[in-house]
Amino acid sequence: MDFEHVPVLYSEVIEALNIRPDGIYVDGTVGGGGHSSGICERLSSSGTLIAVDRDTAALKASEARLSKYECTRKFIHANYSDTEAIAEAAGGKVQGILLDLGVSSFQLDNADRGFSYMHDAPMDMRMNEDDTFTAYDVINGYSEKELARIIREYGEEKWAARIAQFIVRARAERPVTTTGELTEIIKAAIPARARRTGPHPAKRTFQAVRIEVNDELGHLRDAVQKLPDLLESGGRIAIITFHSLEDRIVKAEFDRRLDPCTCPKEFPVCVCGKVADVKKVTRKPITPSEEELERNPRARSAKLRVIEKL
Repeated sequence: MDFEHVPVLYSEVIEALNIRPDGIYVDGTVGGGGHSSGICERLSSSGTLIAVDRDTAALKASEARLSKYECTRKFIHANYSDTEAIAEAAGGKVQGILLDLGVSSFQLDNADRGFSYMHDAPMDMRMNEDDTFTAYDVINGYSEKELARIIREYGEEKWAARIAQFIVRARAERPVTTTGELTEIIKAAIPARARRTGPHPAKRTFQAVRIEVNDELGHLRDAVQKLPDLLESGGRIAIITFHSLEDRIVKAEFDRRLDPCTCPKEFPVCVCGKVADVKKVTRKPITPSEEELERNPRARSAKLRVIEKL
């Protein structure tokens, strides 16, 4: 299967990164190389792209796609939260960092990966195929209470307790081994009246399980705390989120960096001495245009936030 990915907010990302031809830029979620192509087009032979992904299929696809560019290209099989590996590859400070947190079109459309409720596939959902922990382990190994918690917290699903109950009841008869089986269990758990409106009934639960399998929010929190330290003065970090859980983490960590003072609110002046080392580039998150949404409906929930190192 070809690795095709429609880069979300493409023009907005390229503009936000303010690319310098001889700079070093990190794409922490290179995927199929859509955004990285735009970065490489603007880099000279003196510039460098560091392409990072936890998915080996993505790295292979992006390496082939980006081979035509003259800039130096380094490919790292790692998570974007592995700041030590990124810093080692950079050999110093970088001028820009991009994180596109969306699940790639390739992963969603490749039935064997088990990310989509639209295909019947093994219960997998691993972004890094070298990992051993899968969706099967979550669905068949977690207690009813644990299942309800992750579906409620990571999927923001109002029917979480009922879905967890139905999963446990189903697996008592035999293990839940495919995404198709899980989808039917979820449909049975959600009352018919609630299934008539809104997104696909399995969407939130699948999101929750995927987040749990890949520890997405933990890696994101670590990355947003540490990655700005790799930027030189004037360098920018741009992050695209696709659901409120991600966006809240990015906003909170950006805000903490923008206002690091830890003094009690009743203090008339700051005595901790902590000052901001970044500034906002975007006052509000950038969202897709109507034209982009017509071309790529998957971009609907995307939000782009950008800060710059002082």
